[in-house]
Amino acid sequence: MTKLIIQIPCLNEAEVLPETLAKLPRSLPGIDIIEYLIIDDGSTDDTSGIARRWGVHHIVRHRRNRGLAEAFRNGVEKCLAEGADIIVNTDADGQYAGEDIATIVAPVVAGEADIVIGDRSVAENAHFSPFKRALQRLGSYVVRTLSSTDITDAVSGFRAMTRDAVQRINITTEFSYTTDMLIQAGRKRLAIKSVPIRTNSATRPSRLFKSIPRFIMSQGMTITRAYTTFNALRVFTLLGAALTLVGLLPMARFVWFFVNGQGDGHIQSLVIGGALLTVGVLVATLGILADLIATNRKLMEASILKLRRMDEKLEAIEKAQKETEVSLEGIETAPERRKAF
Repeated sequence: MTKLIIQIPCLNEAEVLPETLAKLPRSLPGIDIIEYLIIDDGSTDDTSGIARRWGVHHIVRHRRNRGLAEAFRNGVEKCLAEGADIIVNTDADGQYAGEDIATIVAPVVAGEADIVIGDRSVAENAHFSPFKRALQRLGSYVVRTLSSTDITDAVSGFRAMTRDAVQRINITTEFSYTTDMLIQAGRKRLAIKSVPIRTNSATRPSRLFKSIPRFIMSQGMTITRAYTTFNALRVFTLLGAALTLVGLLPMARFVWFFVNGQGDGHIQSLVIGGALLTVGVLVATLGILADLIATNRKLMEASILKLRRMDEKLEAIEKAQKETEVSLEGIETAPERRKAF
């Protein structure tokens, strides 16, 4: 029995949520059970009430707004707890076509991918401004390069994931999970596939960020942090080497003047060069320490994955025991019922 849970992070989406829910699929090839989950991220309207009245199976509610990354993280945790084999994440504002859920789920059902990203064809998408198209293409190129993947729309939130893939990824950012997740998935060598999807025009401005500069800064910090986490030795070694090379320049200048008998007036070059060399060595040393920490993180993630799977096995055993107890109680009470009859 393959179970799919479609999760939708929401913030004050009471007006548009009914239309979004109405377009979600009720059945899909290769899927036996489809359920819906709403993450109400501190809405001040009736988002949760609308979800309940529309028969949404699971609702996760935050008392105050915690951000998209936390909403996504809590949503997938709930999906895993409810036994989802496949998880689809989509938006409540209707940007993504509900009919395309079948498109992004198909490669997962076929066993061709662990994660499928809905590609909005940013370069030709008429719903995006020229500046946004250029910005999205640049950002996707950076993430594609750093994650060693072939994803053309890195920030698309429309994606399908296997249970195993979700269990292997630990979102640490507080801004947006999209790029962090891709860099982790790429570095953990998960099978990632991109498929073209349709999009609708925006019904309202984005609530993820208030301005383009703030979005660029937040995404840049997220990408840098995620990449450094998995490539600490490379990042710090390159930075240390760059500082060392810069430090050699003023020192070479001092040596030149010293050889020509003019060293007394250029001692500051020696001081600056020595300081930069020292900083470069310290940064490279930090890289070694950061790499050891990254190795420890890998061991911890492997342990967390084992614990998650052990918990699932224990829950399955407890469920089977309860079902057995109920069956035995029914057998024991059957003769008594016949006597009473």
